[in-house]
Amino acid sequence: MNYISLDDFKYAWAFRHQQLPVEENLLSKIKPMSDSRATNLWCTFVSREKDHPDFFDTKDWPGNGKTWGNSVKWESAWDNDEALPEEIINHLDWDENTTVYYCLSRKHVIETDWRTFKATWLNFLFMSDGCLLIGKKRHQVVQFLETGYAKLGKRVD
Repeated sequence: MNYISLDDFKYAWAFRHQQLPVEENLLSKIKPMSDSRATNLWCTFVSREKDHPDFFDTKDWPGNGKTWGNSVKWESAWDNDEALPEEIINHLDWDENTTVYYCLSRKHVIETDWRTFKATWLNFLFMSDGCLLIGKKRHQVVQFLETGYAKLGKRVD
């Protein structure tokens, strides 16, 4: 089994928040991965050794300063229920149907598409503790920090 029900997901509350309701057609596109699939994706594309963004070091691409370029403040757009900041959208420049992975930790990864992420980013950003947004077969990456900033970068395989 590759996915678990959103109802069984530890962070499902973020998508059922009363102030930020998510339409059913979008909820069906937000797919939390099973522990084994999340672990496999994390180990393949994020880190074989570290299990959470708090522990990245220079051996992991997210901990390597060369990965990251500009930083963008996302918090004010989030506070005002605005669209995802243009700097992030321009940096990623992905097709609407690009598969994206929102990586919280080794055992918590959510798969969706770029269109759905942009429409529900306010909900995703309830979980902004260093989470990584990566695209399938894409090198651009964003790391959302609890400080209200996002680091824009390029992942090297």
